[in-house]
Amino acid sequence: MDVKFLIAGDRAVSVEFGKEICLEINAKVRMLEDKLKEEPIEGVVECVPTYCSLIVHYRPEILLYDQLVQELKKRLENLRGPREQKKIIKEVPVLYGGETGPDLEYCAQLEQTSVEEIIRKHSQHEYYVYMLGFAPGHPYMARFEEPFGFKRRESPRVSIPERSVVVQQNLSDLIPFKQPCGWNIIGSTPLDICNYEKEDPFLLNAGEWVRYVPITKAEYTQIRREVENGTYQVKTYTR
Repeated sequence: MDVKFLIAGDRAVSVEFGKEICLEINAKVRMLEDKLKEEPIEGVVECVPTYCSLIVHYRPEILLYDQLVQELKKRLENLRGPREQKKIIKEVPVLYGGETGPDLEYCAQLEQTSVEEIIRKHSQHEYYVYMLGFAPGHPYMARFEEPFGFKRRESPRVSIPERSVVVQQNLSDLIPFKQPCGWNIIGSTPLDICNYEKEDPFLLNAGEWVRYVPITKAEYTQIRREVENGTYQVKTYTR
């Protein structure tokens, strides 16, 4: 298997499987992560999947870099094909446009289409969660059908609201906290993307899928109230 081992600071190594954002490469990332769970390496403290690589954090006082690379190569040699796993899909309600989606009409202009068509393209297809990054619980997701033509904004915003739904091309992210962002904001979800009061603070995990569901302002208010009260259950199903 053609991989690269890249030094990532003094306590991590990046195992890179390629450069392209695609399911085939990401499947290899997930396979190595599963392998390290089955056959752990003493001194490894955490594995973080990304689009095309697995970041392996380790304790250098226990495990030297060269030793780690050799152990990783052993596991790569015995890597099995991807396991047949059920597809986990979570529905994320979205209020599109208005104050919570200030770029929706602009995106429609860029695509030379209607607002309704932008919403249809965004909500009709499922998005794959490649990784969490940038901020805690921040999912990086992509769909593979009907990608948008527009990219990031030329001028990033210094701060955008938490729970914003942002897009560019075939990518769509959910913003967990107020933070800078250069993507286009087309809506907001009433769900918490990251909530440290919960035992499992993250709404999504790498390897899951998301289906966006358009909702009205009244539905947004109701769902947000249930989320704050701790009574809302995210609709999750497998196939």
